[in-house]
Amino acid sequence: MTIRPTALLIDFDGVLRRHDPAIAAAIETRHGLAPGAILAAGLEWDRQLPAITGEIGREEWLESIAEALRVDLAVVQEWDQDKGEIVPEVLRFVKDVRKAGMKVGLATNAMDDLGEVLDRHGIAKQFDAIANSSEISVHKPAPGYFRAACALVGAHPKQCLFIDDADRNIRAARAAGLSAYRYTPGDDLTYARKALGI
Repeated sequence: MTIRPTALLIDFDGVLRRHDPAIAAAIETRHGLAPGAILAAGLEWDRQLPAITGEIGREEWLESIAEALRVDLAVVQEWDQDKGEIVPEVLRFVKDVRKAGMKVGLATNAMDDLGEVLDRHGIAKQFDAIANSSEISVHKPAPGYFRAACALVGAHPKQCLFIDDADRNIRAARAAGLSAYRYTPGDDLTYARKALGI
């Protein structure tokens, strides 16, 4: 018997928030860097992991990128000023899920400034819980991350639908017992709505 999900866990970057790569590329090009260089340096695992598990803060992460690329910290800070934009149809979906009486948790590998970012976008109050990897000290796709995220929305893993844009996170969530749906840009979330019965 299939259990219909009664709670939603949704990813931030890549699902609820998107960035225009042209903005970053323009900054990088202006400072003599290849487009994508700053993000690539920031995502190197030995640099990213301490930031998303709360061992270091965002400012220290930015400093490590500047050091790796041998550029002035101000260049990386300028790049970091773009906080992206919220995807309207995804935010509408989040609101509809909550209106239907289900809990919604933001499930994201993020840094210590996530609260400020959510406030800047005006969406901090759109979630019943926030599973920020830097606060709970475990990151996706670790099984412990999914257990913690489900606990934060007060649901058993079998009761949670997880939406993310990364295949490895989807596979890990399913292995942890959650229902999981891979989001791609432009998705109207019709399938997810049906899965939740809204």
